[in-house]
Amino acid sequence: MPDNNYKRILIKFSGEVLAGEKLSGIDPKMVDQVAEEIFSLQKYKKEIALVFGGGNIFRGLSASEKDNTDRVTGDYMGMLATVINALAVQESLSRKGVKARVMSAIHMPEIAEPMIIRNADKFLHDGEIVIFSAGTGRPFFSTDTGAALRAAEIKADLLIKGTKVDGVYDKDPIRYPDAIFYPTLDYQTCIEKQLKVMDTTAFSLCQNNNIPIVICNMTVAGNIEKVIAGKNIGTLIVGGNNG
Repeated sequence: MPDNNYKRILIKFSGEVLAGEKLSGIDPKMVDQVAEEIFSLQKYKKEIALVFGGGNIFRGLSASEKDNTDRVTGDYMGMLATVINALAVQESLSRKGVKARVMSAIHMPEIAEPMIIRNADKFLHDGEIVIFSAGTGRPFFSTDTGAALRAAEIKADLLIKGTKVDGVYDKDPIRYPDAIFYPTLDYQTCIEKQLKVMDTTAFSLCQNNNIPIVICNMTVAGNIEKVIAGKNIGTLIVGGNNG
């Protein structure tokens, strides 16, 4: 598993994590739980960036498939949902005395910093939490791809992707009790087997930039800190060929 020498880490949360038991919308208790998790990392002196999905509020692709919403319009609506989530977490972190900046790929200077990498690099270096929002700023890209892109741009040493299961399985462990858990994988195997924990573009970006990925269960309190501390949590995805 990853060691605790990684200095700059990007953590990707699904929007559903913020919904909690409500399944949609924002549960203030879950926002505070996430903020508390991030607060607990301060003692490790890491440079932390965050990305939140928007699926708890609006999911562009699903709306396009189910409701005939124009795909481009739906994707932009989804991007705005990620900004709402980012602002909610920023507010909760601020109440805990943690400096956090929301940066948006869509220009909205009244509520978020513009997405300028050199500024993000400075904020991270100065010890502030940077929350990247609005995905890539363009339609047809998932928030996983946006997270991988930001991780590459800030030269992150590790990308942590939060899910509702313990890591990567060969099939959905919630539906299939006989699903096989993978403690380690390589990027190419994830792409070839079309494992759905991240999309192909996100895996490729991490592979091309040699960014290790840890997939873990974000609904379990303390898991993020355990990963940061180098504990054996979730699935580690790196280079090489593990078959």
